[in-house]
Amino acid sequence: MKWKYFAYLTVFFLIVLACDKEDKRVDNFLVEFATVVKPADKITFQLDNNKILIPKELKDYSGNNGQRVILNYTPLRGDTVKVNNVSDIFTGTVQEISAVADLVKDPVKIQSIWVGGNYLNMILEIEYYDKTHTIGLFRDTQSPTINLYFAHTKNDDPRGYVKKLSASFSLSSIKSVDGSPTPFRININTYSGVRVFELEVK
Repeated sequence: MKWKYFAYLTVFFLIVLACDKEDKRVDNFLVEFATVVKPADKITFQLDNNKILIPKELKDYSGNNGQRVILNYTPLRGDTVKVNNVSDIFTGTVQEISAVADLVKDPVKIQSIWVGGNYLNMILEIEYYDKTHTIGLFRDTQSPTINLYFAHTKNDDPRGYVKKLSASFSLSSIKSVDGSPTPFRININTYSGVRVFELEVK
């Protein structure tokens, strides 16, 4: 009888201890594309809605002014944030070309493409092995409308594994001077053929 009482007591204490133990709470966080802004020697991050985020503390990062990044952060108070992680991404501009046919357009897979702020943002998948790939965004100067072409060159990289590629291109060179929305078209070669997106920058 004493043994049974001891067993019941042990189970009771185990249940109480299990109830007292709280799950460890993970901080809420957001992940967004942003631009590095460096007033003086301090780094801040500007979101595509023009909001400036001020890191409470920033270790092991000294990005260049204007660099586009993927920012993982936790809001604290006001515009102050805790930076959980920051990663540079390819940052480019629209270049002009008169011979679009000369561009190398190795196929990619599109995860997402959108306009945020003055940038065309892209999340793509490429097949990568060990050679550096080259990308760019070009405007066809022979077109009466704003016709853009995404160029991707594997540089003879053999078949390998799927890798995510994030890129951001400034659209300030194609924006209307009066501030009105500027429509444009972007052509991207994918594994299922050329896809055309009708977008606009404001």
